[in-house]
Parts: sequence; C-alpha cells; structure tokens
Amino acid sequence: MLASHLISDVIPAIKTSDSGKDALHWMEIFRVSHLPVVNDKNLLGVISDNDIYDLNNPEEPIGNHNLNLFNPYVFDYQHVYEVIEMVSRLKLTVVPVIDRRQDFLGVITLHDLMQSFAKITAIDNRGALIVLEMNINDYSLSEISQIVESNGAKIVSLYVSTPQDTMKLEVTLKINQTEAVSILKTFERYNYTIKASFMDTNEMEDFYKDRYDSLMNFLNI
Repeated sequence: MLASHLISDVIPAIKTSDSGKDALHWMEIFRVSHLPVVNDKNLLGVISDNDIYDLNNPEEPIGNHNLNLFNPYVFDYQHVYEVIEMVSRLKLTVVPVIDRRQDFLGVITLHDLMQSFAKITAIDNRGALIVLEMNINDYSLSEISQIVESNGAKIVSLYVSTPQDTMKLEVTLKINQTEAVSILKTFERYNYTIKASFMDTNEMEDFYKDRYDSLMNFLNI
C-alpha cells in the first residue's frame, strides 16, 4: 500500500493568507494537531496548534508572522511503513504527500493510517492469533511458515516486535483458520515458547485493542 492510496479527501491545506484562528478551527473540526501550509501547489511546511498558540495575534494572516515551519513529507510512491515511521518519529497527526515534481497532493491522517494498518495485519480476516517469544538469533521465518503450513494452514499476517528491556522477539502470527491447537502443539514440539494464543473472536478483539492502545501510547498522540 502506497502513500498515494491514503490521501485524505477532506483535510484542507492552510494558505499564508489564512489566520491562525482559521487553522485552529479546522484542527478542531478534524481533530488533528497539525495542518500543511501551502501556496498554490508549493508545500511550505506544517503548522501545529502549539505554533499558533505562540503567535502574538492569531487573528492576523499566518504569512504576517515570522514562522519557522518544519517541513516533513513523504512522496506519493512511498510505502505505508515509511509513513508510519515518520508519524512515530515526529509525532505527527497528519503527513503531507508530494509528487516527484514536489507538488503538494494532500495529507494522510493518523486515522487513515490506522485503517491501513488494520488491512495490512488482516484484522478483518477470520483466523487464530499466535504470539511466539524467542531469542533474536532463533528467529527463522522459513521454519515458522513450515510449521504452520504442515498443519494445513497459511499465515495471512506476521509482524515482529521487540518489547522494551528485553533482548527477545515477539512474533505475532495471524493464520487463516480459527482452530490452531495442532499448530500450537507442533510449535511446542519444536521448543518454541508460546506467549499467547487467541482462537475466540472476543479474545482477538481484546488483543487488537491492546495492541492499538500500545501503538497510540508509543506514538504519544
């Protein structure tokens, strides 16, 4: 999934002729803390609500103020993972998107990003979840896949995380079957540590809610 597929069709860009008060109004409506400042198709940067609060007179046009805007952006051909990385690193609520000619195309919102994350991790697909814990050197995607497929199932989503204050990996698998007992037993025979497993719909919803909350806390938004 590319950045061009996630551009919002409702979030407006702010012009230098708009006032800080106007910008805060749009931020409140769309529940974001940042908006792009654009003249014609030229991205000048991103303004935050804190930037506006620091203005002496928010009623005046933004262009009347000596703003030092930072200018984060992604290109329309970049992958959603790169967008997520930028949101995480810069604590953004919107990410501007430009094309190869440097023309502004729109923004990606945090909400749209979370929806794409849900699609990538196959949340809507029915199937069991398995969370494995292992040392970094023990991670083998080919072996994990072989164990799952030897039991007649397929991995529809997999992601790896490193919990804080540990040298171990957590590998979360989503498979295309709701029943995973035989797969769990095979992992145990191969001496894998099964940290958690979810085969009930309510359990999986709780799991994803917990991971979503953890992601939000990580992004600190």
